[in-house]
Amino acid sequence: MKLIMNALGMLAALTVSSIGVAQTVEKKALTLDAAKKVIAAAVAEAKSRNAPGGAIAVVDEEGNLVAVERLDNTFAAGAQISIGKARTAAIFRRPSKEFEDQVKNGRIAALSLPGATPLQGGVPLVSDGKVVGAIGVSGNTPQEDEDIALAGAKIFAGTTSAAKSDSPNVTYFPAKKVSKAFEKGMPLLEIANYKVHASHREGAGMVEVHTRDTDIIYMLEGTATLVTGGTLVDGRNIEPEEIRGKEIRGGETRRITKGDVIIVPNGVPHWFKEVQGPINYYVVKVRSVS
Repeated sequence: MKLIMNALGMLAALTVSSIGVAQTVEKKALTLDAAKKVIAAAVAEAKSRNAPGGAIAVVDEEGNLVAVERLDNTFAAGAQISIGKARTAAIFRRPSKEFEDQVKNGRIAALSLPGATPLQGGVPLVSDGKVVGAIGVSGNTPQEDEDIALAGAKIFAGTTSAAKSDSPNVTYFPAKKVSKAFEKGMPLLEIANYKVHASHREGAGMVEVHTRDTDIIYMLEGTATLVTGGTLVDGRNIEPEEIRGKEIRGGETRRITKGDVIIVPNGVPHWFKEVQGPINYYVVKVRSVS
């Protein structure tokens, strides 16, 4: 519940526009010591899962390798793949999973992006709202690779915030970046226990079930018919902890519009059955720790 309340507070903060323009930029650097701590956290997570192996790489914001570690029994190509995932997350400032999803959804042009490894498992390392590097993991299932990478990213976020005893770790998104995110319907932030998505939808979608993520939806523009609960029809796993289906039998139907907030617990089917014109909405995904 504490995570959900914090997430609601984040939604309120995201609605405030900023008009200030910075004149100078202080560039953060990812140190070797920090990279080693990130890798150590990822290794600990991998071992706690009894992972069969794993290669873990950390790169700086330009995609240059800072450190890499390959666990015993990891296949030979794992190290290079982990570096590629990390580099993708760093230079494109977003999780490498986004590019894998694009390819799955038919956008094969993503395969030709220079420097991109469109495979799940690369996660940005963020300090003061800026991407200063990334971690990439290879050697397990795609979701396990990402979860292990997120464990490393979480430690990094905690370390950078702890270094500022007089100020909590704050993530800031200028209005221009938020607008671009809505144009593309892409995540603003993805870290270990929660994610913030700037979502854009122009039509009905598939039924979604997130087995570990609670969705907090805040409508910004437009009107839609949302069905929650009921029985999922023709459900199938598209990846670990993510289920999709064609429709819902039964359930509760709501008409949601600008200003509405709805919280969908993990495991509950939900479906944008009808969309009246384009809609924009924030989704904060809070991950269950159990």
